[in-house]
Amino acid sequence: MSVVGAAPILAAGAVCWRDGKSGIEVLLISRSRHEDVSLPKGKVDDRETLPRAAVREIREETGYAVTLGAPLGSTEYVIPGGRDKVVRYWAAEVGRRQLRRGRFRPSDEVDEIHWVPLAKARKRLTYDRDRDVLDRFATLVERNHHRTFAIIALRHAKAEGESGGAGDAARPLTSRGTAQADAIVSTLKAWEPRAILSSPAKRCRDTVTPLAKALRLDVKDAPALSQDAWEGGGEPPAEALDRLIGKRIAKGKTAVLCSHSPVLPAILDSVVRHVGGERDGRLTRAAILTTAEFTVLHVASAKPDSGLVAMETHSPGL
Repeated sequence: MSVVGAAPILAAGAVCWRDGKSGIEVLLISRSRHEDVSLPKGKVDDRETLPRAAVREIREETGYAVTLGAPLGSTEYVIPGGRDKVVRYWAAEVGRRQLRRGRFRPSDEVDEIHWVPLAKARKRLTYDRDRDVLDRFATLVERNHHRTFAIIALRHAKAEGESGGAGDAARPLTSRGTAQADAIVSTLKAWEPRAILSSPAKRCRDTVTPLAKALRLDVKDAPALSQDAWEGGGEPPAEALDRLIGKRIAKGKTAVLCSHSPVLPAILDSVVRHVGGERDGRLTRAAILTTAEFTVLHVASAKPDSGLVAMETHSPGL
């Protein structure tokens, strides 16, 4: 029985996987203290976002630094003492470099790690809830959707109101906006963006500058992401945006696109048009973002025209 009125304990983890000699293998952990075999996961620290917690916990428990892939939903259960616990999971590939560099060290939490063929892993797991998560990952594998990249649509952080003659594009971030721009870095790094594109507006460029510095990437101006382009004349912005999105999908690398509230629905629509699929209410909701929120659109690396694999939205966590 759960404790009435108590907030649930939040945790995050992943189905870590690699290409094995005979197919996909997944990483399981053994915990003698709990006498179980489970998926790696751990509790969210204070003011930490779920994606960031997942990456940190995987590193601490297995020794591997991972990049998050598609979300795999969550599990909910009651722990001893009566508190509810909610665990959010992602797929996470352990690449060749990490397989060479990663070093597992036994701890009070985890005694051993095991690479197990996907077909055999289900029987090794102790809990039905972990089997459910593994089944969701297995479905991705069946569809060849387990390896993904992402188009991340980010709304700029909180900006000052327009004043003087400098115009809308010159509006700087507020102090809260600056804090938001710093706060989103650790969460966005969970997907390891390889490119950062921004509306030329100062508030957009300032939003992604901390991320660019952390990742050692350049910020590329993209006029098709500009609010001015959509409200002004000249080349139809939808055509320019479609070309931009098409190039990003063709590259098959995760990219952050920082833009404005009125442009976000067009960004998501363009992604769906390129990968296949129909616009529905979920896409409409995913485009309604407050300042510094972002929506992650997951696309299958092997089959980018097979529709969206998954979609998720996150906030700065302030």
